Amino acid sequence: MGRRARREQAKADRRTQSRGTTPPRGGLGASTSAPAAENQRSGSWWKPQWIMDIYSELRRVTWPSRLEVGNLTVVVVLVSIALGLVLGGFDLFFSWIVEQTLFR
Repeated sequence: MGRRARREQAKADRRTQSRGTTPPRGGLGASTSAPAAENQRSGSWWKPQWIMDIYSELRRVTWPSRLEVGNLTVVVVLVSIALGLVLGGFDLFFSWIVEQTLFR
């Protein structure tokens, strides 16, 4: 079930609860207007609907500020260096162990 269908279902549920009526039988997939809504979202031959959906989602993204990007870049670089040093230390330690035990 797509996002649009879930939102429409939630709106319908809220409307029926506010009126005090019971929701129609048939479950979540019983909406008869869903196929009509799908036909309206066809897009065009040179700009398919999935490309328009991507643009729509990218407009909704909360992009980080330049300061946040800089701070997070510094964090990634520092963690990478620290992890590299730790792994390098383990490598030196285990290679020293192997040299002392197997190659004597």
